[in-house]
Amino acid sequence: MDATPADQQDLLIEKSGAVATLTLNRPRQRNALSKPLLATLRQALAEIDKDETIRLVVLAGSGPAFCAGHDLKEIRANPDRPFLQDLFEQCSAVMLAVQSIRQPVIAKVHGVATAAGCQLVASCDLAVAASDSRFATPGVNIGLFCSTPMVALSRAVPRKAAMEMLLTGEMVDAEKALALGLINRIADPENLDKAVDDLVATILSKSPVALRTGKTAFYRQIEMTAEDAYDYVSQVMTENMLHREAEEGVDAFLGKQPPPWHDD
Repeated sequence: MDATPADQQDLLIEKSGAVATLTLNRPRQRNALSKPLLATLRQALAEIDKDETIRLVVLAGSGPAFCAGHDLKEIRANPDRPFLQDLFEQCSAVMLAVQSIRQPVIAKVHGVATAAGCQLVASCDLAVAASDSRFATPGVNIGLFCSTPMVALSRAVPRKAAMEMLLTGEMVDAEKALALGLINRIADPENLDKAVDDLVATILSKSPVALRTGKTAFYRQIEMTAEDAYDYVSQVMTENMLHREAEEGVDAFLGKQPPPWHDD
């Protein structure tokens, strides 16, 4: 997608089989989300969404950290309202894109994930973290409440836990992040790759149609009332059941045979 040398790219994109790995690549800035990086990430997600060969996305970070949030040096160098408004709107668009693309997105977390970096973890469908990783929304420490990270965080963890993180700015270790539901699995740092690969393999063994249908339905129904959600998912379930992949999958289950996924 880019002829720029890998060591100069803000985002590394690797495709291996049905998996696309997006690696934030500003290690000296702890992968801070600059405007150029956000624009590149948004474009990459849009292209992946249209790529029928990609079934799953892994989001990672290079260097010592997953993501330290926004680039504060960039922000202080551009203190005018239009720049800031565009920056935060662009960041919000990226977070929404993570959840709106058809493919499941797994955050592969090491080091710290703070502020918008924590927001990115909370926005991903799943997250696997190294046991020494840490999470925080520390804006209050510098007079800047983490208002945009709050949107994703408050939808990923219980309200009081989210408020504590937002009001104190304190670091949360991996064990607590797991207990809160911010992440799904913990692995020793040396086994992080394997833990992610195992989760990827499990998901890729499932029906492609069911995964695409389910991810879309999950985010649409979660903000509805229970009554509206049931009305909506009843239609989704009906359409899903009428798809040949579901029909053949049920027949294979009843016949004690492996399911014949078609990926179409």
